[in-house]
Amino acid sequence: MTPTNAFIGRQPVLNRNQQLIGYELLFRSGVNAQTVSDYAELQADTQVLVNTLNNMGTSWLIGSKLAFINVGASMLASDFLELLPSRRVILEISPHVSPTHELLSRVRYLRSLGFGIALDHFNFEESALAFMEFANYVKLDVQQHDAQQFQQLAARLRSYPVIRIAERVETHEHFHRCKELGLDGFQGFHFAKPETLTTKTLHPTFSTTLELLNLLRLDGEIHEIEQILKRDVALSFKLLRYVNSAAAGLNTTITSFSHAVAVLGYQKLYRWLTLLLVTGSEEAHVPPALQKTAITRGRFMESMGLALGLPADTCDNLFIIGLFSLLDTLFDMPMPQILEHLRLSESIRDALLQQQGQAGLLLQLALACEQEALRTVPELSQQAGLDSQQLNQAHIAALAWVEELGL
Repeated sequence: MTPTNAFIGRQPVLNRNQQLIGYELLFRSGVNAQTVSDYAELQADTQVLVNTLNNMGTSWLIGSKLAFINVGASMLASDFLELLPSRRVILEISPHVSPTHELLSRVRYLRSLGFGIALDHFNFEESALAFMEFANYVKLDVQQHDAQQFQQLAARLRSYPVIRIAERVETHEHFHRCKELGLDGFQGFHFAKPETLTTKTLHPTFSTTLELLNLLRLDGEIHEIEQILKRDVALSFKLLRYVNSAAAGLNTTITSFSHAVAVLGYQKLYRWLTLLLVTGSEEAHVPPALQKTAITRGRFMESMGLALGLPADTCDNLFIIGLFSLLDTLFDMPMPQILEHLRLSESIRDALLQQQGQAGLLLQLALACEQEALRTVPELSQQAGLDSQQLNQAHIAALAWVEELGL
């Protein structure tokens, strides 16, 4: 079954000197869609969150800039927000959100985590003012008010410690007026229309995600969690991309599942899996034959590493290389483009892209063993330092392990 496409809109947000400070991320149902259309607010908010975290990744979407993300009342109250990189995300609250005691407490907590807060389409109505003590940014719609009203709004906001951004700036006249009023930032068609970004995405199987959730709920052992992750290419790909992204707030590269689980912790991993579960699609999972080939290849490379007496972390990397070596086929796109979304060590990248180094040689050997003729196997095996018995035992052990998984 072919992968599905994920879409997201992105519009630049500029400072007073017209330098890029961030992007507003917008829901898009398709490549030509320009609005949320008839999608429910929570569904749109959730899809932006999923695409930012899993399908596209924060590094690709926003680089080192800020992400302005619209959130309604339901998403504000959701624990899913805490999966985002708080120091890089500005949560935009619409004027339609009712400032209940619970939501005000929640926004105060999100600010304490490091999230920025923006008040969208701001006016001085009571509901918007209730959130003002938490706001870092205030967005003023230049087309929502006449020139005099807009000037009064901008002037009144000077007494508040917020960054004032003019939105829907579509003409030179709009821009000139806002700049004269001393606004701090701009967003609108005058600078750039929202661009729609798209990427291919794979979905983990429902049963695997559910199995992991149950295991986490029972405080299962890390090695048990690791074994389940090794059975699902899509799930392992998404996990390593997420844990290595800015969303995890890490300064080191994670390449093994056990390390990823230990760093994230059970609570955050459970929350992330829940998000995958509620937004996944059974109609878009990895084709069984390809999944089986990828997992077998990963296990075979890991087994060869063990036979060579390589360190445990190196063997973990070999499993990742074998597992991910079919990502270009699964995504139907070039491997270099896929690896842009996944921060991996140089040795893993060299093995996947150029089949270089010891890991690259073992990948060549694993691929050769899948060919019917097996012509290059003896030479590659000798170069790798494996005799025929070690190679056969590693291959048979990998095949048997995958069969035990019931794939």
